[in-house]
Amino acid sequence: MTTLPDLAGIAANLESMARSLARIAGGDDRPIALDAEADAYLWDAGARQLVPVRSVNRVPLDLLAGVENLKAILLENTLAFARGHGANNALLWGARGMGKSSMVKAVHAHINGMEDEELETLILIEINREDLGTLPHLLRFIASRPERFVIYCDDLSFDRDETSYKALKSVLDGGLEGRPRNTLFYATSNRRHLMPRDMIENESSTAINPGEAVEEKVSLSDRFGLWLGFHKCDQDTYLDMVSSYVAYYDIPVDAAELKAKAIEWAATRGSRSGRVAIQFVRHLAGEKGRAV
Repeated sequence: MTTLPDLAGIAANLESMARSLARIAGGDDRPIALDAEADAYLWDAGARQLVPVRSVNRVPLDLLAGVENLKAILLENTLAFARGHGANNALLWGARGMGKSSMVKAVHAHINGMEDEELETLILIEINREDLGTLPHLLRFIASRPERFVIYCDDLSFDRDETSYKALKSVLDGGLEGRPRNTLFYATSNRRHLMPRDMIENESSTAINPGEAVEEKVSLSDRFGLWLGFHKCDQDTYLDMVSSYVAYYDIPVDAAELKAKAIEWAATRGSRSGRVAIQFVRHLAGEKGRAV
């Protein structure tokens, strides 16, 4: 007796294969559904999908001490965007551990916690530097959504022979499609021009036209309308950061003891920054039997 093939099963398998091939080819740009319980996502470039993050690793905006002016500028820019007004893409560059990425996440949470009828829903999407080539696909996913999206790339920089920056340049300014009106791009970097100084100097010294040799890569940073520079902090600012964290987490410690231990901790680390401050406070909380 001849067994008839399972036509429905074959059709389903073929449809699944077609969807997979479309994703690989970059052509699967269907509208997406968002998780009602999440306001932050990770972009999975391989699967071409957004992964919800229901518990974001961040601190309250008020806890970011020593960067008040920068904090106010980024908050104002993001608020304007959330209200549907004009806003700039932002590059937060400078010293390590001074709160660049923490500020982006804190501003996002602060705005979503505000009671303001003018504010639209603000979604934060983190994209890895290695996945910037898929940024146009991500934008097509979210362009038709009613929410407003801040796309965020942490530790953005480019080394020799990398070409993924071209996709970012096209999105930031000048591409045919350009950046959708409901998206904004924020990046953090330790480099102001997103490429190492020795690479700039090497290409300048060996090129027939030194200016043109590096202009394409250096001009990427110019496409950010807002530059926020984070610099190393002095001892007083560092101690203010420590005191803010200690007060917030209600850690019982004498002022003289706190100052002495905080200075000693910074000396052993060889630097002073917000990151060093919170690391010290975690250590202190452990000594005092407090959770952080």
